[in-house]
Amino acid sequence: MKVYIHNISNYYSSYYLHGFNKAADLEFTCSKEFETYNNRGFLIFEISGKLGVVDNHDPMGVDEKLLDKVDFYFATNKVKGHEAYERENVFPLFPHYPVNVHKDYFSVFKLKPFIKIPPIALLKELYAQNLRTNYKEEVLNYSFSNYVFFSGSIWKKEKWANELRAAFIEACKQNPSIEFEGGFVRRKDGAHGAYDHLLNNRAYSPSDFAKRSKKSMIIFNNPAVLGAVSWRLAESLNFGSFVLSFPFKIYLPVMPRHEEEIHYIHDSGELPDVINFIARNEAYHKKIAFGGKQYFEKYCKPETQVSYLIDVLSGNTSPLQSSQ
Repeated sequence: MKVYIHNISNYYSSYYLHGFNKAADLEFTCSKEFETYNNRGFLIFEISGKLGVVDNHDPMGVDEKLLDKVDFYFATNKVKGHEAYERENVFPLFPHYPVNVHKDYFSVFKLKPFIKIPPIALLKELYAQNLRTNYKEEVLNYSFSNYVFFSGSIWKKEKWANELRAAFIEACKQNPSIEFEGGFVRRKDGAHGAYDHLLNNRAYSPSDFAKRSKKSMIIFNNPAVLGAVSWRLAESLNFGSFVLSFPFKIYLPVMPRHEEEIHYIHDSGELPDVINFIARNEAYHKKIAFGGKQYFEKYCKPETQVSYLIDVLSGNTSPLQSSQ
C-alpha cells in the first residue's frame, strides 16, 4: 500500500513511523503545507486521497488547523471529559511507546532533516531517539518472583499522581515478602515535597530500566501528565508483565479487561491487600501476564496499529469508537 508522509515527525511518533515503514510503501512528500509540523509530535499521512494524522502529544487539545485539514484525527491521548476531543473525526489509538528509529528515520526522510530542521533541534531529536531501545517483539518468558521494580518522576502539577506512586512505593517497602528496588527519581530543582524518604539514589539507563521491568512481579500504572497514558504501559504489555493499574483517564478503542488482561484498582488504600494477593496467587498472576501479552499482540504492535490506520483511510473498515 502506497502511503505518503507529509511531515518529519519527532521521536514521539517513532512507534508509528516504524510501523508504517514495516507495513507500507512510504514516500516522503516534503510538503510545504505541513512544514510547520516538522519535528513535532504529529505524523501526517495520506492514503488513497485521504489525510490522517497521529497526534502523540499530552492531552492538551487538538490542533484546530490540522483538524480542519485531515479526514481522520487519531489522538493517542484522547482524554475523557475534554471538549476538544469530542469531535466526530477524532479517534483514539492503542498504547504505544517511543523506540529508536534512526534507520527508519533516514530511510523515510533521507537527508531532509538536515535541511528542514535547525541543527541544534535535530541533534536533540537524534539524541532523544538514541536514548530509546530498538523495537522488539518480546518473547514471553514467564517467571514469578517477589522482586518488584518501580522508578518514577515526581511531577509538579499532578499531585494526585505523586500520591498514588508514593502509596505504591510505600506498600512495597512495607511488605516483608517483597524485594523492592527503586523509588522516586531525584528532581534537578530539589522539589521533592514530602517524598524525600522515597527517593532512589541511582538512575537507570533505558536498557537497565527495561531489564528490571521485565523481572518485576508487578508493573504499576497510573495516569501520567494531564491524564495521558504512560509509555511504560505498552512496553510492559509487550514484555508480558502483570500490570496493576488505576483506571485510565483517556479513551482507548478497546480497553484491557479487568482480571483478564490487567488488574484495576480504584483507591490507594487497596494497594497493601492487592499486592499481598498477587504475591500469593501465582496462577492469577500468570493469567493476567498472558492476557496482557495477548492484548498487546492483538491490538498494539506497530504494524498492527498501522494496518488498522491503513484500512480506515482506505475505506476498508470503520474507525473504532472510544471505549470506556
